[in-house]
Amino acid sequence: FYFRNKHRPFLLFVSLLHVHTPLITTEKFQGRSRHGLYGDNVEEMDWMVGKLLHVIDKEDLKNNTFIYFASDHGGFLEARRGNSQLGGWNGIYKGGKGMGGWEGGIRVPGIVRWPGVLPAGTVIDEPTSLMDIYPTVVQLAGGVVPQDRVVDGHTLLPLLRGTVQHSRHEFLFHYCGAFLHAVRWHQKDSGTVWKAHYATPVFQPEGSGACFRRGICPCSGDGVTRHDPPLLFNLSQDPSEANPLSADTEPL
Repeated sequence: FYFRNKHRPFLLFVSLLHVHTPLITTEKFQGRSRHGLYGDNVEEMDWMVGKLLHVIDKEDLKNNTFIYFASDHGGFLEARRGNSQLGGWNGIYKGGKGMGGWEGGIRVPGIVRWPGVLPAGTVIDEPTSLMDIYPTVVQLAGGVVPQDRVVDGHTLLPLLRGTVQHSRHEFLFHYCGAFLHAVRWHQKDSGTVWKAHYATPVFQPEGSGACFRRGICPCSGDGVTRHDPPLLFNLSQDPSEANPLSADTEPL
């Protein structure tokens, strides 16, 4: 692929099966990690990404190749074999895969590399979306997104280059299946990010942060709790969504 296209623009999309159950790991990587089969899977994925980057570097394409590494959802908490957790870990964030509202199902890694254009070591703490990949790629290719419809994504390039300080996403809607579970408001004048939850999954067992008895959390019916008024969080101060705001504690 590289040898045919290295002298002209190319798009390479690699959709890895890794860190997703059933955790198919080749023999070479089984038992390599101190963190069981899931860790082996992470190490094999890391090796595969490294092989791709090595070819880009070796072919002297590093400075003019835009690379974006991300995931489509947070770790799958319910995946277990005995006492072994097979589905990852979401750190300080509540919830996981299949939950349309909690941060653990929505926040994903986002790593960009473009040495010829972007400085290393920059951290951008702004809400973006995987919907932004499409308009970003279109802009990189010199094209224009269709003008006859609403395109929900926004190009990432101004944010990455530092020509703007804030994401263009003022609102992001988070669905579980066809059901709206939460909405995020990125307040432009202050940069504060608020989130309102209209429905949240009923964790089983209670307080576990996941739906172990069901295997994965449902989106509707008796498996969710509806909130009216919605649960409101200040994600800028409370990214773990531990302290819902109320009119008593936050009159404003």
